[in-house]
Order: sequence, then C-alpha cells, then structure tokens
Amino acid sequence: MTKKNNFHIDSLDGLRAIAALMVMFFHFFQHLSCNDGLGLLFKRISGFGQTGVSLFFVLSGFLITRILLKEKQSEKYFINFYVRRSLRIFPLYYFYLCLVFFIIPFFENTSTPEFFRQVYHWIYLQDFAITFKWNYSGPLHFWSLAVEEHFYLFFPLLVYFLKEKQLVVSLFSLIVLSVILRFILSVKGYEVFYFTFTRLDELSLGALLAVLELKGKLTGTFSKYFLYLFLIILVPTCTLWFIFTSESNLYLQTFKFLLISLIYFSVIGFLITASKTHFLNKLLVNKMLLFTGKISYGLYVYHGICFAYFTKYVPTENIIINFIGSFILAFFVSTLSYYFFEKHFLKLKKHFIYNKA
Repeated sequence: MTKKNNFHIDSLDGLRAIAALMVMFFHFFQHLSCNDGLGLLFKRISGFGQTGVSLFFVLSGFLITRILLKEKQSEKYFINFYVRRSLRIFPLYYFYLCLVFFIIPFFENTSTPEFFRQVYHWIYLQDFAITFKWNYSGPLHFWSLAVEEHFYLFFPLLVYFLKEKQLVVSLFSLIVLSVILRFILSVKGYEVFYFTFTRLDELSLGALLAVLELKGKLTGTFSKYFLYLFLIILVPTCTLWFIFTSESNLYLQTFKFLLISLIYFSVIGFLITASKTHFLNKLLVNKMLLFTGKISYGLYVYHGICFAYFTKYVPTENIIINFIGSFILAFFVSTLSYYFFEKHFLKLKKHFIYNKA
C-alpha cells in the first residue's frame, strides 16, 4: 500500500479500477448471444462482474466516511463536501443525460422521450422508478449513481450530528433495515437490486471500516482477521451463488448483497492493514490500474454506449475482436472526457479545501 499525503491510499484507486472493469465485463457479455463453449464460459464468469457495483458501494462508503470523519470539525464542512462532490459527479452525469436524451436523438433522427419519463434521471430518482415500475426512460446503469447520490446527501448529516457510538449504532441499523426491506419487497414481488434502501448495507459496511480506522483498529495485526473473514464468508456466498441460480429466490435476494459486501469489506480491510510490500498492494498500484481508476467514473458512464456503437459500426462475429475493440473505445472516450471535460471542473475543487476550525 502506498500513500499520498499520508491519507490517500493508492491501492484503493487500483481496486476502484477493478470494480469498473468487473462491471464492464458483465455488461459486455450480459446480452451477448454465445454459441461456442468459450463464449458460454465467459458469459457464465461475467456474472461475477455484476458484484463490481457492490465493491463500488463498500469502497465509496469507506472513502467518503473517512473524509467526513477527518474533517468533521472543519470550517464550511457541509458546503465544502457538497460542492466538491457536485463538481466530481454532476458535470459528467448531466452531460451524459443531454447526450442520450437530446444530442444522439437529434443526429440519429429518433424521438426524444417525454420529459415526464426523463425527469426521474434529472432528479436522481431513477432507482425508485425502476423498483416501483413507474413510467420512466433513461440509461439503466445510472441507478447506482442515484444510490450513491442519496448516500452523499444524507450521510454527512449523520457524521456531523452523531457521536461515534451513535454513528456505529446507526450503521448497524441501516444494515438490518436493508436486509428487512429486501425480504419485504421480494415477498411483494418488487425488484430489490436497484433501490437505495435495499443497498445501504453495502455503503454502511464501508463506513464501518472508516470508523475502525479512526479508532486505530486498521493496523497490520488485524490483516489476518480480515483474511479469515474473507475465507469464512466466501464459502457460503459461492454456495448460494451456484445453488440458487434463480433471481426470484427469496433467501438469495435477501442475503446475497450482505454476503457479497462482507467479502469486499474484508478485501478492503486486508489491503489497508497488509504491508505495502504485499503482492496484492503492489499489484494494485501499477500504472495501468491507477490510470484506469482515475478515469473509472467515465468508464462507468460511457461503456454501455461505447459497446453498442462499436458492435453497430464494426460488424464482426468474432467475440474477441468485439471485446477488445469495445473496451479500447470505452477507454479512449473516457480518457478524452477526463482530460478535456471533467478535469476542468475538478480543478475548481481547490477553492473548497477543508480548513480546520
């Protein structure tokens, strides 16, 4: 693990890159028709890539909470946090909505969805619309950005107004609430994958890691415990994954996100507490992964449309060519977006630096 300014953890940038690549891998094979053995094998393996979103959530819960805890006594705590998050998230988010709702339909001479169907994306309620089957239209993969935005909105309030023990109790309460809601909604026939309040356990587990760090518990002596937890949780999770293959299975829907997020909780905890010379930490700080982590937001936003346009304009039945070409296009577009668009907004964050009171 290498650190920057004794606070930034570079290896977690590499882990963020892996999360983005997992989601891209899943989405590439998700709707792909595979007839040969190799294609079917990759499609089966790609199912694990869907858990990259859980990794994003646990990682985000940890990184955001450690910032909030560290800066709790800072001047302009709220305005600095909200403005800095807005500068990172909003420009690309709303640019992409304009792209898919107005720019692409204009050039392709296709219809633009009615505003009442778009509006949920503009106000970050698309995950509600998907869950409760409201009449909506927009990029499906943006549901996770709505979940994170809801977390960014209310969690600074919890950190600021609650004492440490109260915060821990709240986090465990959110974990229990998520599990109970998944059970209730599943029984009533609703999809629990996309809803904010059924995914808060993943973000809360990441936040608990930040509390442990504040208490000085994330030291080298604890790395073995995170490894033990990883091994203990991995077995039942994989068992459930292979036995209960139906998405409608009640118990799978109720507990799978908690089990998956516990795995990633232990992975992140291990990386933080393990020696910086450990091969996993050294692997995660290689230049390619760090660069991928830097543009990971763009990769998440653009990859779907890049995949669609590559397969549309490069007609080939070769799955390897499609895979490589689609990923190269996604990296190219995301790199351009970062350096020629996103970076101009990120530079503005220097005007909202935390200052200790």
